[in-house]
Amino acid sequence: MRFQLTARTGHPDFLDLPWNQPLSEWDSDRLVEMPMGIHRHVVRTVRYGDRLYHLKELPRRYAQREWRFLRHLADEGVPCVRVVGVVSRRDTPEGDRLDAVLITEHLEYSVPYRLLFLRQEHRTLRDPMLDALVHLLARLHLNGFLWGDCSLSNTLFRRDAGSLSAYLVDTETGELYEELSRGQRQMDIDLAIEKCAGELFDLQASGVLSADVDPMELGIELQGRYDRLWQELTTDELFAEDERYRIHERLRRINELGYDVDELELVQDDPGLTRMKLKTHVLEPGRYRRILRQLTGMDVQDNQARRLLNDIHNFGAWLQQEEGRSLPESVIAHRWQERSFDPTVAVVPEELRGKREPAEIFHEVLDHWHRWSAEEGADLDLFHAAQRYVDEVLTSLPEERVVTPNDATEGDKDLEGYLPDHLADTDRLRAIEVGEEAAQDR
Repeated sequence: MRFQLTARTGHPDFLDLPWNQPLSEWDSDRLVEMPMGIHRHVVRTVRYGDRLYHLKELPRRYAQREWRFLRHLADEGVPCVRVVGVVSRRDTPEGDRLDAVLITEHLEYSVPYRLLFLRQEHRTLRDPMLDALVHLLARLHLNGFLWGDCSLSNTLFRRDAGSLSAYLVDTETGELYEELSRGQRQMDIDLAIEKCAGELFDLQASGVLSADVDPMELGIELQGRYDRLWQELTTDELFAEDERYRIHERLRRINELGYDVDELELVQDDPGLTRMKLKTHVLEPGRYRRILRQLTGMDVQDNQARRLLNDIHNFGAWLQQEEGRSLPESVIAHRWQERSFDPTVAVVPEELRGKREPAEIFHEVLDHWHRWSAEEGADLDLFHAAQRYVDEVLTSLPEERVVTPNDATEGDKDLEGYLPDHLADTDRLRAIEVGEEAAQDR
C-alpha cells in the first residue's frame, strides 16, 4: 500500500486499516456502527481498545485544512473534536488516487442533535441549545474564525450541569482571519439561521419535532442572543469619573459568562468621560474550568465547574465552622473532593457510569438531594440521596458515553442518508483536488 500518514502521538498507528480501498468499501473487524449526523462525505468509525475514532473521506486540500484548523482552535480553547491525524496520497492496487481521510477521536458523552430531540421534549432543549450554539459562534468569532457551515449536524452537544455545551465538528469550509468584520460575523449568523431552521424542518417532517414549533422563530432568537452576548463581550462603554464602579460591574458580568479579561484600555476622550475598551483577543472562555482545574486537577465543562465550585464554597463554609478555624482554599478543595465528590460518584456502579460524566452525575445528585430534602423538610444524607438517584433516576437513563445505533428510533433512522439541498456537491471539489495532487506529484 502507498499512503502518507500524519498523526499526533499518543494514539494507535492505524497501519492495520485498508487504506488502499475507498472508505465506503472497507470490511474491517475494527469498524463500529454508530448513528452519525448528516454528512456530505463518507464517515466510518473504528475501535482500538476502549477508544473510538471517526474517519472522514474528503479531498486532501480540505482534509489538511481541517487538520490545521482543528489543531489551532483546540490550542485557543475553543470546544471542538480532537483531531488525531490525516492520511493522504492513498493509492488503490491499480494505482488510482483516493481521497484523503481525516481522523478525529470520538467525543465521549456527546450526543447528536437528532438524538437529543428524540430523548427530550423540545421545550426543555430550546434555551440550552440556543445558548450553546451562540457561545460556540462567539468563541469562534473572537478567535477570528469564520465557520461558514454552522449547523446542528456539524455540532455535537454534551450535557453541562443541566445545560448543554456545543462542540465544533466540521471546519472544512472555515477561514481564519486576524479579526472578523461585522459583515463576516453576520454572514455566519445568517447561514446558521438558514441551516438550523432547515434541519428543524426536517425533524418536523419526520415527526420527531412538534408541528407547533416555528424553526424560523428560533433562528431569530439565535440572532438576538448572539447580538447581546457579543455586545457584552466587546462593546466600548462610556462612564463618568464618579461611575468607576461600572468597570467592576462590567467585568463581573463578563466573568459570570465564563470569560476572563486579562487587559482593558481606559481612554479619556473628553473631560469627565472615560471610555472602556475591551479587545476581543484578550477575552478567554473557560474561567471556571481553569479555577477548578487549579484547585482539584479536574477537567470538566464550564457550567459543571461553576456548580462544583459553588459546592466547594458551601462545603468550605461548613468545614470551617466545624473546625472553628479558617482554611486555605486548596485544603478545602482537597477535603471536598475526598469527602464529598469522590464518595458520591463511587456510589454509581461501574455498569451505569456510561450514562453520565462524573461531574454531571454529581450535579444531578445535588439537584435531587436539594429537592428531596425540601420535600422531607429536613436535610437528607448526601450519600443516601446518591443511592436513591441511582435507583430511581440513573438506571432508566440511556447510555451516552458512546451512542450506538440501537439508541436510534425509527424516526431517527428515517433521516439517515438524507442530504439537504444546501449541502455542496463535492464532485467539483474532488476534480479540483485531483488536478492539484497531480501537479504536486510531478
